[in-house]
Amino acid sequence: MKEPRKRRNKNMNKSQVYSKHRYARIAPKKVAVVLDLVRGKNATEAVRILKFDETKVAQLALKVLQTAIANARTVHNLVEDKLFVSETWVDGGPMQKRGRIVGRSNFNPILKRTSHITFGLSERKGK
Repeated sequence: MKEPRKRRNKNMNKSQVYSKHRYARIAPKKVAVVLDLVRGKNATEAVRILKFDETKVAQLALKVLQTAIANARTVHNLVEDKLFVSETWVDGGPMQKRGRIVGRSNFNPILKRTSHITFGLSERKGK
């Protein structure tokens, strides 16, 4: 009998430290815009960028980034000054399906979307 195939994300090999926020109650399109701002930046600079952004997405992403930095410091013994955001991505989570009755007794669906936000941190070589 064949062994079941493991589902793995191809991107998970580049970074050393990961942190995830699953089932965040915000649409993935809104999250992707903010994650593009911090991808490739130093960890301290990314924290600074997210602190000055006043959106709900930035607050959620900041918590995930700070968790990743704390994991890198405590679990993996990495230096915070050398860390950078090597990858970030957002996946769509499950949707809550709601709806409302509109004119002539028609039903319009309302999809309440959720997101899975992932941050990957790596250590810069050389500095």
